[in-house]
Amino acid sequence: MRRLTYLLMVAVATTMLLGSCGYKVTYNLSGGSIPPEAKTFSVAYFPNNAPMVAPTLSNVLTEGLRDKFSRQTRLQQVEEGGDFAFEGEITNYTSTTASVSSGDYALQNRLTITVRVNFQNAVDQTLSFNNKTFSAYADYDASQLLVDVQDQLIEEIVEILVNDIYMAAAGNW
Repeated sequence: MRRLTYLLMVAVATTMLLGSCGYKVTYNLSGGSIPPEAKTFSVAYFPNNAPMVAPTLSNVLTEGLRDKFSRQTRLQQVEEGGDFAFEGEITNYTSTTASVSSGDYALQNRLTITVRVNFQNAVDQTLSFNNKTFSAYADYDASQLLVDVQDQLIEEIVEILVNDIYMAAAGNW
């Protein structure tokens, strides 16, 4: 019991000491860190400039990023020039063999999507980045045609990409 009381006292003292140092820490449950001075965000349309194109991919990615910032931050969306401003392009959309059987036939295929992102942080320019590449993939059974599963795979992959972009911009990693 004494050990628990001691640990509790150390935790309280540490919290009070750090609180009095004047450091301002902003956090939220979504894993992001948005400075209080930031009020708006904008996401430009992400064109699909990959050699192979899925018709819905640009819209799904653009809207996914807008939705993520709308739902998980207090920032208000504006058309352009937000305090957090995103633009970029889809640079790769590729299906390749992911695994092969002992008989040399494909068991799994892999859909990979790569995005190039420019992020401007108007509040703290040191946190901005240009031409940062994000890539994610999902595997699917080789007996299925890509056109039959691509909508589901795009949703899965875009969710990963959006989370990675969000954490790079709002989580500073």
